[in-house]
Amino acid sequence: MMSFDDIWILYAAPAIAVAIMALAWWARASRVRLAERWSPSVKLVAASIGRKGPIMLGVATFFATIALAGPRFGGRVVTTETKALNLVVAVDISRSMLAEDVDPSRLGRARRETARLIQDLQGDRIGLVAFAGNSWILSPLTVDAGGLMLLTDGLDPDIASTGGTSMARAIEQARQLLLTGESVADRVLVVFSDGEELDSIPRVYEAVERLRRDGVHLILVAEGGVEPVNIPVRDVTGTLIGYQRDPENNLVWTRRHDETLSEMADIARGTVVSAEVNDQAGTIRDLIAAFKRSPQATTTAQQDIARGWIPLVLGVIVLLMHALTRRTAALAVIAMLLCMPRFADAQLRTSPPGDGAWRRGDFEAALRGYLRDVLDGMGGDTAWLNAGTAALAVGDSATARDALTRAAGSLDPEVRFRASYNLGLLGLRLAELDSANAESHLEGARDWYRETLMLRPSDINAKWNYELALSRLPPQQSGGGGSQNQPQGGGSSSPEPQERSGGGLTRAQAEQILDSMLEQERDTRASLNRRRSRSRTAIGRRDW
Repeated sequence: MMSFDDIWILYAAPAIAVAIMALAWWARASRVRLAERWSPSVKLVAASIGRKGPIMLGVATFFATIALAGPRFGGRVVTTETKALNLVVAVDISRSMLAEDVDPSRLGRARRETARLIQDLQGDRIGLVAFAGNSWILSPLTVDAGGLMLLTDGLDPDIASTGGTSMARAIEQARQLLLTGESVADRVLVVFSDGEELDSIPRVYEAVERLRRDGVHLILVAEGGVEPVNIPVRDVTGTLIGYQRDPENNLVWTRRHDETLSEMADIARGTVVSAEVNDQAGTIRDLIAAFKRSPQATTTAQQDIARGWIPLVLGVIVLLMHALTRRTAALAVIAMLLCMPRFADAQLRTSPPGDGAWRRGDFEAALRGYLRDVLDGMGGDTAWLNAGTAALAVGDSATARDALTRAAGSLDPEVRFRASYNLGLLGLRLAELDSANAESHLEGARDWYRETLMLRPSDINAKWNYELALSRLPPQQSGGGGSQNQPQGGGSSSPEPQERSGGGLTRAQAEQILDSMLEQERDTRASLNRRRSRSRTAIGRRDW
């Protein structure tokens, strides 16, 4: 059955076609009258040319209007071959996650990192579970990243019918969800929580023990701070109206419970991603990179396929036939077709105003153009990346740091990679200019290049600059070989790697050292919170 996106345009198609036909008849009649002023013979020639033109223009307009109405009909089956991992994300949406000891809140950060993880793992089978006093399966294992992103945006304590925190139920539900997936691929459960558990702690430990027995890899992502804070209560406009209180009208205090998360990770032989990690989603992605994935054929049935191109092609054919019957019109059509690539290219390009200045080498003008895009809200995270890169080119360190840090939080892995790369470059340059704080700048460069290599481990330019930052740090902090070469540039193009000086490491030696460092970094991140103290610190008031 055929349907249309806008039925009113379809109804108007005959009237529009008739109107165009009438205008064409009027234009032809005017042309014949003007020809008659010259001579009767010219009139006869003019009257014999283009008799069918108005009809053909009307038919072409009719087809074009039908295409504009958006016809849809038919269906098709699309089969996609992927190698996928079975992964369930469980997000704590209890009210303790509204605490604002991290930016913008514990739950806000968990939503952001979950969205980035889903974005980075497109093609894997991902499920979504939310839990508070009870738990809910929001999505079974699916490869529909767009649907998962929409569900993630809606995570809020108000969707929970039961308050409190019941992590044991969420873990059990996620375990059952994972067991329904392909047995060939590894199974992973990622839990975002502050570690507050109002259920019996032994029940939680029993749940994670079952995860270990079933071969499910557990990754716990800590959110919040270790210092007790109150839970803000805000109205629908976001205005603060008070703080959470218990039934006895006492203020509720909440903190991150590393001891609970660490114990859970030890029992399940899993990993805790620390709240202090800047890129939690990147760390999770790095931890699961070596897990086993299984090939999968995903079949999707699509109905009501857009078919607007069919009447549009028919309309173009009619216009071409009309043009070829008239010599002047045929020449005009040929000229238009010859010029079309240039015009089409101009239409497809929506370059920011700063791009032209950047290509000319006028980096100050490029910076002004990119900042104008940022102020106008155009370009999103890419505009921030462009502004930061241009500021780096002109030596405006403060603007470069602010803009690139904003871009480094993007959901787009490519934008994150380039922003992190350029922040590392900024640190290397500042270390040369500010010798008093050189060590601090080098540590920052080291950390940003480490994040860059987590996103793209094979990038040779990031490897060289990472090793350069390590070599310039004091020996007890660097752990890498020496190098006196200048850093590579970042931005919108990838520069060529620099050659080593005569007394430096060979390329193979440097890559071997860097790969070893990255492996050690992964192990360090995986065991960071296991070394934390297991003792529970009293805070003087009841936790929520």
